Amino acid sequence: MADAHSPLAQFEIKTLMPLDLGGVDASFTNASLIMAVVVGLVTLFIVAGMNKATIVPGRFQGMVEFFYEFIANLLKENTGPKGKQFFPLVFSLFMFILGCNLIGLFGAITVTSHIVVTFALAFMVITVVTVVGFMKHGTHYFSYFAPAGAPMWLMPLMIPLEIISYLIRPISLSVRLFANMVAGHVMLGVLGTFVVGLGGLFFALGAIPLAAIPLIFALEVLVALLQAYVFAILTCIYLNDAIHLAH
Repeated sequence: MADAHSPLAQFEIKTLMPLDLGGVDASFTNASLIMAVVVGLVTLFIVAGMNKATIVPGRFQGMVEFFYEFIANLLKENTGPKGKQFFPLVFSLFMFILGCNLIGLFGAITVTSHIVVTFALAFMVITVVTVVGFMKHGTHYFSYFAPAGAPMWLMPLMIPLEIISYLIRPISLSVRLFANMVAGHVMLGVLGTFVVGLGGLFFALGAIPLAAIPLIFALEVLVALLQAYVFAILTCIYLNDAIHLAH
């Protein structure tokens, strides 16, 4: 258990409702609660925005339409017309990750700072991509691991490298999101500790990290948006590979 004053204390998983299912710990935790809250808030945001849709959109409707068009254009640009059927998947991933990233900036646990959460999301994406690839191309999908135009004598080297590159996708996708969330929140925590520690002794010194906190916070909001975007666009790129066997 991390020290209460440690910057790492904000990432601690706490059990709210213990639950054991055949020896498997399925307890409801603070992370589970926040994920449920994010799903509820995103659903409420979309329903409230589109409940009384008008030709001239109001504030909420305009925001919902902005995110809708943003993801729709992202899919169209990276997967073409055939990728439209995957809009619910990409849109849900983007809004969920964005919600989890942002809510963590306001005192709640940031679930995307836990590798088990980000890996589960990334593994789901790669599983969907692989299933789509085989459903559309059958065993011909294996040709993805044999780069077109490469000489035959290089294939014994290229094919294992392509397979490793494919299998490492969920790791790179999850670690990127996890690492960025942890780094930013630890920085905010450290600066907050400096403010408390220095402010009590030397007010002038404590004012320096205090002034930096709003800047770091603004940067973290940008990182939260950027990481949700990166996860979504990489999902689109992987789907494009599966749909068009692009390689």
